[in-house]
Amino acid sequence: MYNKHKIAVVLPAYNAEQTLEKTYKEIPHHLVDEIILVDDASKDKTSVIAQKLGIRHIVIHQQNRGYGGNQKSCYKKALELGADIIIMLHPDYQYTPNLVEAMVSIIGNKVYPVVFGSRILGKGALKGGMPLYKYIANRFLTLAQNIIIGQKLSEYHTGYRAYHADVLRSISFEKNSDDFIFDNQVIAQIFSKGLEIGEVTCPTKYFDEASSINFKRSLKYGLGVLKTSIELRLHIWGIVKSNRYT
Repeated sequence: MYNKHKIAVVLPAYNAEQTLEKTYKEIPHHLVDEIILVDDASKDKTSVIAQKLGIRHIVIHQQNRGYGGNQKSCYKKALELGADIIIMLHPDYQYTPNLVEAMVSIIGNKVYPVVFGSRILGKGALKGGMPLYKYIANRFLTLAQNIIIGQKLSEYHTGYRAYHADVLRSISFEKNSDDFIFDNQVIAQIFSKGLEIGEVTCPTKYFDEASSINFKRSLKYGLGVLKTSIELRLHIWGIVKSNRYT
């Protein structure tokens, strides 16, 4: 608990057997009430290791539903358990669990209702081994999104996020894609509600076991990001209304 807020960490997992234990052990268990792992039809022993670690809430997809589909199950389970603050932490150990407490305190003290761990603030991305082409693409897309949407985030593409439960209840996240674009659609929904997003500097690690998408899927993701930003702008202007924001 934090300031009478129930805390849940959700782990959207896919083939995370080599990194799950390291991630789990660094979670601040003195602060976190519930840990939820959603195994998106992994081909390894992710769910077996989760059981050995004592994770109580394990959801197993019989068929792969994708990154966005995994998160939908994560958030629905966390809300079902009555969590007040929900932190999405990738179990591939790319993001440090040591920032959970800082992110929780920002939301728990009503500074921001949403907090992202940004790899771009500071030098965390390149220092941690982010490929140069991904860094350049990240910076270009973020600049374009800030201009189109009228915001000023340092990064739209981090997978380290914390939400107050009221935020997730207020948006129709189940209407979003089951693919990687889910994350950016959630951001658009948050901004459509007039809510603000805080950011903390986050170091990151790139290594063989860390999850990543190939160039073809990265290109598809980038086009989807721009489409989502334009869709939100047209919705705000009232030119083309989208039920994603209602």
